[in-house]
Amino acid sequence: MGELRGVHVPVLLERCLELLSPALDRTGQTVYVDATLGLGGHAEAILTAHPRTMLVGLDRDTEALAHARVRLARFADRVHLEHAVYDELPEVLDRLGHPVVDGILFDLGVSSLQLDAPDRGFAYAQDAPLDMRMDQSRGVTAEEVVNSYSHPDLARVLRVYGEEKFAPRIASAIIQERDRAPITSSARLAELVRQAIPAPARRTGGHPAKRTFQALRIEVNRELAALETALPAALDRLTIEGRMVVLSYHSLEDRLTKVALADRVRSKGPIDLPVELPGTGPTFRLLSRGAELPGEAEVAVNPRAASVRLRAAERLDPTLQQRQRTDRERYRRRVRAMHQPGTGSAVRRLASGDDGTGTTDDEGEGHDD
Repeated sequence: MGELRGVHVPVLLERCLELLSPALDRTGQTVYVDATLGLGGHAEAILTAHPRTMLVGLDRDTEALAHARVRLARFADRVHLEHAVYDELPEVLDRLGHPVVDGILFDLGVSSLQLDAPDRGFAYAQDAPLDMRMDQSRGVTAEEVVNSYSHPDLARVLRVYGEEKFAPRIASAIIQERDRAPITSSARLAELVRQAIPAPARRTGGHPAKRTFQALRIEVNRELAALETALPAALDRLTIEGRMVVLSYHSLEDRLTKVALADRVRSKGPIDLPVELPGTGPTFRLLSRGAELPGEAEVAVNPRAASVRLRAAERLDPTLQQRQRTDRERYRRRVRAMHQPGTGSAVRRLASGDDGTGTTDDEGEGHDD
């Protein structure tokens, strides 16, 4: 393990702590999962703020794990670090004996370590071998993708994962160039993409190659496929009042997160029924109004936070949900009773606790002594 490159500034650290703390402050030991451990900045803050919390940290990057292990050494008795992708979370938790956990954080995208490493090929501004694997022990490289994919497959990757409108032109340029000699360096690919994009389009929107590099990184690491599996599995592992926070850095990640959360915060019962059927109500509530964006101060301190989108949710207590449904139904019955013919004394009966159904608050369903 070499010296740590650059300065690691955790994104939206204070907001993440604020959102996760209610789930980790409970009596007894709590379990926090950092599904994208990276250099351990968020994990260090959580362990410092919550002395009874145990960390399960996952990362596919062995170099990142090595740095995080050093950083978190003083918490060694409360830390379990795992070389795994986040879609392997259920298997990791089963192996460690944690059927449920209290808090989960996903900090998606490429890490500071990977961006700052000149030999990893993630950055279009630095010349390096076209690798782009977050886990350098397995998987195909970006060089293999660039030099072996067909024109339709290359164009699809660039269009879908990079949202690149010039995807066919770039794919054609890549294939034409690789017919002369294999494309092996990030600088050569970046220049090739720049030349393939029309000059007027190159004048806005940052570096012309950024969308292509993003798309190749996502393809090489199967990021969206893993995320689509990981988010529902993570939500399933949260205990009652457990919380999950997701930091996304491009629209595709955020869209998958939004869909996964929306599925849990809406009722699944028939919309024309007057009451929700048991087991059909929401199982989570959103903790953020839409996607939260970073403030100007955050971006000034950490420019890499500029594109972040935060979403968070909390698992609901089904017992409390049922009690609330019962209370709402009782209220509806009382209101209906007030409008029935021949119920001139309904208001007086309601005031005395009689809802018109033959029971009072002292003997009806849902009453707690």
